Amino acid sequence: MKKLSCVLGLLSLTFLCGIEAMTQTNNQVNSTPTPPVSKKISKTVTAHGETWNDDYFWLREKKNPEVIAYLEAENAYTDALMKPTQNFQETLYKEMLGRIKETDANVPYREGRYLYNTRTEQGKQYPIYVRRRADSPNAPEEITLDLNEMAKGHTFMAVSTYDVSADSNLLAYSTDTNGYREYTLYVKDLRDGKNTKIVERVSSAVWANDNRTLFYVVDDPTTKRSHRLYRHMLGANSGQLVYEETDEMFDLTVRRSRSRGYIFLTATSHTTADVRYVSANEPEGALRLVAPREAGHEYYVEHRGDAFYVRTNEGGAKNFKLATAPVSDPQRKNWKELLPHRKDVMLERVDAFRDFLVTTEREKGLPTLRILDLRTDKSHDLEFPEPAYNASLGTNKEFDTRLLRFNYQSFITPASVYDYDMQTRKRELLKQQPVLGGFDQKQYQSERIYAVASDGTRIPVSLVYKKDLKRDGSRPLLLNAYGSYGIPSSATFSSSRLSLLNRGVVYAIAHIRGGGEMGKEWHEQGRMMQKKNTFTDFVAAAEHLVKERYTSEDRLVITGGSAGGLLMGAVVNLRPNLFKAVVAYVPFVDVINTMMDASLPLTAGEWEEWGNPIKNREHFLYMKSYSPYDNIEAKAYPTMLVKTSLNDSQVMYHEPAKYVARLRAMKTDKNLLLLKTNMGAGHGGASGRYDSLKDLAFDYAFILTQLGITK
Repeated sequence: MKKLSCVLGLLSLTFLCGIEAMTQTNNQVNSTPTPPVSKKISKTVTAHGETWNDDYFWLREKKNPEVIAYLEAENAYTDALMKPTQNFQETLYKEMLGRIKETDANVPYREGRYLYNTRTEQGKQYPIYVRRRADSPNAPEEITLDLNEMAKGHTFMAVSTYDVSADSNLLAYSTDTNGYREYTLYVKDLRDGKNTKIVERVSSAVWANDNRTLFYVVDDPTTKRSHRLYRHMLGANSGQLVYEETDEMFDLTVRRSRSRGYIFLTATSHTTADVRYVSANEPEGALRLVAPREAGHEYYVEHRGDAFYVRTNEGGAKNFKLATAPVSDPQRKNWKELLPHRKDVMLERVDAFRDFLVTTEREKGLPTLRILDLRTDKSHDLEFPEPAYNASLGTNKEFDTRLLRFNYQSFITPASVYDYDMQTRKRELLKQQPVLGGFDQKQYQSERIYAVASDGTRIPVSLVYKKDLKRDGSRPLLLNAYGSYGIPSSATFSSSRLSLLNRGVVYAIAHIRGGGEMGKEWHEQGRMMQKKNTFTDFVAAAEHLVKERYTSEDRLVITGGSAGGLLMGAVVNLRPNLFKAVVAYVPFVDVINTMMDASLPLTAGEWEEWGNPIKNREHFLYMKSYSPYDNIEAKAYPTMLVKTSLNDSQVMYHEPAKYVARLRAMKTDKNLLLLKTNMGAGHGGASGRYDSLKDLAFDYAFILTQLGITK
């Protein structure tokens, strides 16, 4: 078969991209571009007594030139249809870029003898990692990593591990250069700049206290499951295998306690977790188990003094409680309850300092930071005044301190970094992210309202908009949601979003079940055999916004990514007439095929979130009843933009590609359907900040033009 090149013009188009009958051709001059049409190769699939055809299964063949040609044809078609918006895209890009302080630095944090931070320089895509001696205000800056230099010759650059040895001389870091999230681990001697490659496919790594022993976890090359812990002595040819997790449902993570007393290896599935430990001062010692694994029991461990602090869900504590255990003998019979379980409060995280414990909690959908003074046993909460916000701990590397670094932002308050004195209860604003171009917080309004689901459950919805909102249904509205894995969707600030708000768009987040906004029960009610609650909750939120005249059906655009992309596919099958347009990012839409293939990255571990359609017929039938790809019908669908990345390791590119191919073949409307594939990135899209901003300008141009806003 012969591959031809694409020749595109705005009004006169010869659309030749394809391989024989893979795509339609349009050789007429002065014609509208014709969408690509994927060829069909019938593949019969049988499971649980049911048989069906999957005509687009062949698109999984990433190394097949025909697959690449099809994706490129879709990209060319998308570019042709979006070409009239190029000037608008450029306007949006310059507008959003104009709000960013391009040469900037974040607030340094202290670790040992140094202050560490990152900074950016105008015109450069990536941050520069730097440090200065903490004891000398005029000490020269040392560059530890310059991602701009490291990115040369690559289309993608990301850093995961960044861990400095106790003597501050060695940096363990890992990089991904294609977006597939396969990180290569290096050690850099910060005294002379020498780099040493350690090993590939590393998901986490930490130093022991001897400044020469490195613990790291590697991924399986096929499934990407983090399954083996190694101990590596500098100078050795390879690491020593310390522990291997053989259960395909579990992943491993290695980390060091803030006290630098212990190294913890945590094994987690979606419903169970256990912890092993070794002294950071005796890294050659044997790993010890805190408590044996028990199905359904999750526990996580912190260290302080002679005690482990155990966040656990034992005994029906769905939202977790806190116990202490003696380091000398931490088995479960020695656990003593410190903070009880609370039905309406989710205990999300525990951080230990010399004299304080800090708990991150979530109540009524909003985060709270609680400080417990271990010297007095008195506690207090940090107070935040806005109706929708996000508060979280910042980088706190020091153990012997009373200063707590935390981050705060909301829909209308830019990202802010504070130091909080846990003893005097005084907070100091260290930096609020600059928003250039005359941003006035008082021009915008944030609120939280509630929709009611079909079963009577109240669904929180957070909104932000430019003031003087008249609820007459005329305002355009962009509704976003996620709703999976117990992950909450938070009200965060975006200077780029001002380009929507300033054009009259209302922005909203639906905090639907399946997420973590309202505790573990909220998650449970939107997973496994209750997953459809996630979709009907979203529909209820959209209907409520229309009913309350925040917007109307022909002014409502919806967005979601990854599992939120599954949400997009499910709700347009349920209620296609409720939405004007849809943007689905890296959408998990081919649920049955993916969850029945354990060789794909992440599949096996996901069975506890979605169900196992291989072994369980009930799970299979339920998943098949909502899988977006399997439920496309011959009916009208809203305008859609579907985005993916060729090197995505979490939602493989072929899911959205297959989805668009089938949707194109079956839908009865003439509404726009676009597929855009980033051919050199992964799940999160472009890694460079300017490239990411250009991608966002493209998305905003699509959304706004669908709403009739063209400038």
